[in-house]
Amino acid sequence: QLQLVESGGGLVQSGGSLRLSCAASGFILDYYTIGWFRQAPGKEREGVSCISRSGGSTRYADSVKGRFTISRDSSKNTVYLHINSLKPEDTAVYYCAAGNYPQAMCALSSIGMDYWGKGTLVTVSS
Repeated sequence: QLQLVESGGGLVQSGGSLRLSCAASGFILDYYTIGWFRQAPGKEREGVSCISRSGGSTRYADSVKGRFTISRDSSKNTVYLHINSLKPEDTAVYYCAAGNYPQAMCALSSIGMDYWGKGTLVTVSS
C-alpha cells in the first residue's frame, strides 16, 4: 500500500521552529517530486515548498522564503520541511504530496501530485 505520513506538527510560540517529516511506505520517495502544502482554517490550500526528484531544484512560496527549507533523506525515505521564525499566520494543516514530474522540476501546485498524506497540524501562538 502506497502511503505518505506527515509528522512533527504541534503547538509552538511565535519565533519558534519545527521540523516536519514526510515518510513514505510502499514506494521510494527519490523517484518522485515532493511538495509541501498547507491549508489554514477558512482558506484554500497553498503550495509552500517543493523539491525535484534529483533534489537539485527547490521552490518556496514568497511567504515562507528564508524561513522554510525542504530537504531529502534518501536513507530514511523521508522528506523534511524545516520551519524557522514561525509566525501565527503559518498556522495550518501541512500536507506532503508526491508526483511524477520531470527529473529536475517541481512546482508549487497540486496538479500532478498523485499521493497525499493526511496532514499534520501546526499551531503558532502569538
